[in-house]
Amino acid sequence: MTSTQREIEVSYDVSNEFFRLWLDDRMHYTSASFLTGNETLEEAQINKCKILYDYADMNPDKLILDIGCGWGANLEFLVSRGVKRIHGITLSTAQHDEILARKLPGVWTKVIDYKDFEPTEKYDALVSIEMIDHLCSPAQAREGKAIDLYRSYFQKLHGWVKPGAQFGFQAILRNRVTRSRKDLEDLAFTADVIFPGGLNPRLEELIAAVNPYWEVLELRTQRESYGKTTGEWLRRMRSHEAQIRKQWGDQVYQDYERYLDTCVRAFKNHWSSDVQMKLRQIPE
Repeated sequence: MTSTQREIEVSYDVSNEFFRLWLDDRMHYTSASFLTGNETLEEAQINKCKILYDYADMNPDKLILDIGCGWGANLEFLVSRGVKRIHGITLSTAQHDEILARKLPGVWTKVIDYKDFEPTEKYDALVSIEMIDHLCSPAQAREGKAIDLYRSYFQKLHGWVKPGAQFGFQAILRNRVTRSRKDLEDLAFTADVIFPGGLNPRLEELIAAVNPYWEVLELRTQRESYGKTTGEWLRRMRSHEAQIRKQWGDQVYQDYERYLDTCVRAFKNHWSSDVQMKLRQIPE
């Protein structure tokens, strides 16, 4: 099952203005791609969008679907590249409200679970950025269901596209397990309080799940980029500590500081990573 509507609200509906304080100016809530190490967060987020644009073999005349489109940052990037028709689906009503407020030309979006979405025409290209962590709960993973759940996702998307279409895909990964009790407690806190119901996949699970529906043409990991991204989010959030405590309360500030600090350590110590994949549909 995907994360429930309530779980999504816990993760993303604190307040659009709260997230606007510490994300980049377009509100990407996913790893940026620091290619030189000297980019600003804003520049590195555009790098990420460009990589996935190329991975999906997009162009302005193609019909594109963004699965898990967040606050619309990638949709806005696609508009800036001249793409004329873009669809997006999300489970967050707060994020959807932000997309509507941006009034992006050629963009159609809907609040819907991907399992319930039925396209009226085939897409030329797909993009999905760190949405797949909402597909499998920790309990389901313990029952050995993770690969089957991910494979069902890739199978459904296979039927949404034209033969041979490409897919720019990005996901957070879980890697090795820390042996520190405090670190384990912090990771459990992040999973239970900030992202309830979600679980990051392992890379080998994704590789198994894409078959036999998608061919992996290219793969790159960017653990260090996510470390830089979360470090910058943490720095920016701390710079607004007084405002956050006053407007949203001490608990929100303390929870998000703990979460972001845990993320920085997770990427530094290889507990977590991030992957970008260039996928091509295998025709039936």
